[in-house]
Amino acid sequence: MGRNDALRAARLRRGWRSVEAAAGALTKHGQKLLDDRQFTVSARTWRRWEGERPGWPAEETAIVLHDALGRWPEDLGFTTPSGWIRPEHHEEERVNRRAFTSITAAALVTGPTAQQHVDPALVDYFQQQLEGHYRADMFLGPHDLIGTVSAQYQLIDKLVRSAKGETRRGLLRAGAAYSALVGWLYQDAGDIDGASFWRGVTQEIAARSRDPHLIGYSLVNQAQVRTDLGDGHAVVELCEAVLDDADRLVPKVQIMAMQQQAHGASLTGERHAVDDLLDQADRLLPSVDDDLPWGNACRRTPGYLEVQRATCYGRLGLSAEAASLWTQVLAVIPETARRDRGVYMARQATAAAAAREPDQAVEIARTVATIAVETRSARMCRELAMLERAMRPWHDAPVGRDLAEILAPVTERS
Repeated sequence: MGRNDALRAARLRRGWRSVEAAAGALTKHGQKLLDDRQFTVSARTWRRWEGERPGWPAEETAIVLHDALGRWPEDLGFTTPSGWIRPEHHEEERVNRRAFTSITAAALVTGPTAQQHVDPALVDYFQQQLEGHYRADMFLGPHDLIGTVSAQYQLIDKLVRSAKGETRRGLLRAGAAYSALVGWLYQDAGDIDGASFWRGVTQEIAARSRDPHLIGYSLVNQAQVRTDLGDGHAVVELCEAVLDDADRLVPKVQIMAMQQQAHGASLTGERHAVDDLLDQADRLLPSVDDDLPWGNACRRTPGYLEVQRATCYGRLGLSAEAASLWTQVLAVIPETARRDRGVYMARQATAAAAAREPDQAVEIARTVATIAVETRSARMCRELAMLERAMRPWHDAPVGRDLAEILAPVTERS
């Protein structure tokens, strides 16, 4: 039926443009690897593999597939048998433990540390640095910034331990903003564990600062993680907790909570709630006039609320409405906001595919694939995976094959 996208994409990445070419190449590869002239894979077998969820291959075939394509059969769309343990599984566990240690290291420095004088001017220094980090994130994506911003958070944490009075409170507020940015960078990199850890750090530091605006901001951060997890009810609950104290909050934080709650409503299929929340946020937008250095996407991003509306409409299956909004949004998003443009264009392409405009979807995807490879944004790759699903009706058509070739470099890097 031609539905095993993972194997087909791996074949095309390898340069095997037909199942006949793939079967012949794998046969030669296996005979050389196993020193066995009897090893053969027919075009008929490969065609069956590219059908819907093929069964597990013989052990020697699994080894040859892994050696030729760099992936075990479970990553190539084959049904994993009970009890299968990947040969590198234990090494992966060790790598994961090391990775988690590196994620948490900047936030879990054991004290006490040596006391030092902390000049109040350092609070302004760290706040001024934030805007530069936000801009760099738009240009570079997450991977090149995580280390830099984490190190600055670690320095803030060290200084907090010596600071007193208003300087200490100011550093706590700065620390919450930095940890929130680290959390966002991990989320954009596709590391939901790292994002969740740093969102928790943000909530802790915000609570210690006693700043109601930051506490609300930290809960919206948690709601963002829940949005990525597809947990709409949790998103709504967290945002409602923020808005319970709306009278104490600057308009910016209220807007953030309303737009995130709209995402939660889109996950639970409530179109009326989406529009109502975003309309309320839009009425508040002219009132944003604070000088807080964090959470300024509503001021910095052209068409900020329409971006949220278009995203929500896409989730709700309102493809025509979403496509129209993405056209408006992308007309005002600057070329310099490369990562954000890539994400929005991927959503625009998915809306086009859902509206049965596959040629338009593929044309948009050409640009997105280039940006995805450059920025290594997992968020963008996730949007492209959604595009692939939306394009399944054209899987075996020329336009579907074009999309597979366009996205091959993205799949290879992800």
